[in-house]
Amino acid sequence: MPVVRTYTRVYVDDLDTALPTFVALTGEQPALRFPYRGLELAAVGDHLLVAGTDEALAPYRATHTTLVVTSLDEVLALLATHGGEVLDGPNAVPTGRNLTARHPGGAVVEYVEFHEQARAAAQG
Repeated sequence: MPVVRTYTRVYVDDLDTALPTFVALTGEQPALRFPYRGLELAAVGDHLLVAGTDEALAPYRATHTTLVVTSLDEVLALLATHGGEVLDGPNAVPTGRNLTARHPGGAVVEYVEFHEQARAAAQG
C-alpha cells in the first residue's frame, strides 16, 4: 500500500482568494478542484486547500494530512495491526474513496484511494 502522494492541508476561508498565492508559490495550476460536504477543495502542488466557513471546517481541522494510497483495504489492515481507529469511512468521495483514521499516538490522517480520473489529473 504505497503512499503515492502526500498533501499538506491548508484551511482557508475562501478558495478563490487563496488560490492565486498558491499557484504563484508552486508554479502549478490546481490539478483537482471539487466540492465536498459543504467545502470547496483544490489540490495545488503538494497542498490541499480546504475552504469553508468555520462551522463547515470544524469537523476537519483535526486532520493533519491527506495521503493518497493505492489501497484503502491495505490501510484498514495496517490500522488493525497497529491499533489505529477509523474515525470516518470508507466513503465514496469525488476523487474515489477515503477514510479518516487516528493513529496510535494521536495523528489524524485522511487516506484517499483515487479513481482513475483523479489519479490522471493529479499526475498532470
